[in-house]
Amino acid sequence: MRGGNRLWYLDSGCLRHMIGDKSNFLSLTAFDGGRVAFGNGKSAIIIDVGEIGESLSHSIDNIYLVDRLQHNLLSVSQLCDKGNHVGFTSDQCLITNIKSGKVVLRGKQHNNVYKACVLALPQNHLTCLSALDDDVML
Repeated sequence: MRGGNRLWYLDSGCLRHMIGDKSNFLSLTAFDGGRVAFGNGKSAIIIDVGEIGESLSHSIDNIYLVDRLQHNLLSVSQLCDKGNHVGFTSDQCLITNIKSGKVVLRGKQHNNVYKACVLALPQNHLTCLSALDDDVML
């Protein structure tokens, strides 16, 4: 993953993955209009959409680059839509791929929120949250 903040908040109220730092992206595509609304009644412009991760074959896709967003947000519903199970306990959150049964991301609870570092994965390797190719040789 490129520079910038690698800490992500797991958000069950967030409909899409969002980040405010362009330096985190592997690829970006212009997004034609759109805004995101926040719980405080404010909104921000969606600038682009792209992917973050270690490589394009091991990445999280469909992440909005949102103007002035100060935190990285992972959408629980979007993780589930990609074929993952998201489970919470009092101290952690596990994102498990439904087909393989492997943990792809682990978050820790801190001050009533769950935070995950995209690079802090089991066995020190990045496991796909979104596969771009089903080739097992990758």
